[in-house]
Amino acid sequence: MPKPNIIFIMSDDHAAHAISAYGSRVNSTPHLDRIADQGMRMDAVYCTNSICSPSRASILTGTYSHVNGVSSIWTEMDYRVPTFIDVLHDSGYKTAMFGKWHLGEEGVSRPRGFDAWKVFPGQGDYVDPQMIDEDGVSTVEGYATDIVTDLSLEWIDGLDDDEPFCMMVHHKAPHRPWVPDTKHSHLYADGTIPEPETFFDDNASRSKAVRGVHMTIADDMGGDDLKIAMPEELRGPENREARMRWKYQIYMRDYLQCIQSIDDNVGRLLDHLEEKGLAENTLVVYTSDQGFFLGDHGWFDKRLMYDQSLQMPMLMRWPAVIEAGSRSEAIITNVDFAATFLDICGVDATQALPTSQGRSFLPLLRGEEVADWPDAMYYRYWEHDDPIHAAPAHYGIRTDSYKLLYFYGAGLGVPGASDEIYEPEWELYDLKADPEEMRNVAADPAYAQIKADLEVTLAEYQQRYDDEPYRGPSTPRPEWGPYDHEMFGRLQAYVASTRSAS
Repeated sequence: MPKPNIIFIMSDDHAAHAISAYGSRVNSTPHLDRIADQGMRMDAVYCTNSICSPSRASILTGTYSHVNGVSSIWTEMDYRVPTFIDVLHDSGYKTAMFGKWHLGEEGVSRPRGFDAWKVFPGQGDYVDPQMIDEDGVSTVEGYATDIVTDLSLEWIDGLDDDEPFCMMVHHKAPHRPWVPDTKHSHLYADGTIPEPETFFDDNASRSKAVRGVHMTIADDMGGDDLKIAMPEELRGPENREARMRWKYQIYMRDYLQCIQSIDDNVGRLLDHLEEKGLAENTLVVYTSDQGFFLGDHGWFDKRLMYDQSLQMPMLMRWPAVIEAGSRSEAIITNVDFAATFLDICGVDATQALPTSQGRSFLPLLRGEEVADWPDAMYYRYWEHDDPIHAAPAHYGIRTDSYKLLYFYGAGLGVPGASDEIYEPEWELYDLKADPEEMRNVAADPAYAQIKADLEVTLAEYQQRYDDEPYRGPSTPRPEWGPYDHEMFGRLQAYVASTRSAS
């Protein structure tokens, strides 16, 4: 059999619970469901740092943030660590990247190892976006999701029949501010999008730092997101519930309309592969760089280690290998992607990508049992108390039954993080008894032994990944990139502009 092709489709902030293959209550995604129906739905894939740039760096390098240096959105890729794209390109694969890069567009941070690339600067725009390639900056007319797909199809058509390829198709959608394609403006517009069961969670049992995050729909979602003035009768603390419900419907309508364009364009890509006879030996992957809160616990955005933010959707179709309609509940992280893609392409990741901290899950795709597969995953969020979201720095461990989080409350000099020091706090959730993570049982005597055992597991995973646990404000931290203080200046300017706008 010839070498397989890989098409890696990644959206931004697309929560698994907004995909009908995962049982969504709020929308229908028939073309994404095609990938699940004809391949594998992976139910326990998690990001190791729930924020855009760090997740992308971990996917490319197979390493945690403290190794690749991309700890926050205010750090950039500098290729101290090689990527799986570098390896595939050197192994004879044609490589391409279209869409959202978000790892820097200048010098050592620009896309590398690609035969063709065209990316949005920063977050990019939805309509008539600027795009950057080897020739510089240009404006491309149209809607961003269509444009990325058009570029992808055109590139495939220019390949020779016998050339194996790996193509990254990275959509901007559904990142905020949500600007749908006008052709989808009729969808979800009747104000009846179901609210999540935890919509009015008061978060009373959570840590103090979490209760203070600026991610509430009622109070922190502003005019830039809604693109409409809030009625006067919804202002004030006495109208918080009504205001929250009003904002939620607008937010979710726009968010889901953006996703509908993704689904349409995934369908275009799948159809094109079938027309060209490439479907059988092409691995098609659909994922998102992290999850997103869709009103869960009253929040939007991500960052926190609760499942709606932590879980990445992952649908994989490869008819030559993956059984149609199969499922996997094995715990996988985005750090495992690079080793897996190299393994699929016949490359030994341990030799070709020696810095990788991940493990290939190709045997799982084949339906094999792997006796020593990890039964937990490790997470760390570094961008402590940033001026927009105020999410606290924390790390933790998740098994299939429990989740232990340690909010250590210090920025450690990470770009975009605050210098404020918080009192450390623990949270523990029994995921079998409390799958919605509503009751923190860290102080419950009945869970004392479980907490102690999980603390041991947490320490073991930190040692495995060579991550320094927090031991106080003087805890050493990795060296981040040379651009960081300049980038943080841009953050402060952005915060000032958004606050004045809302």
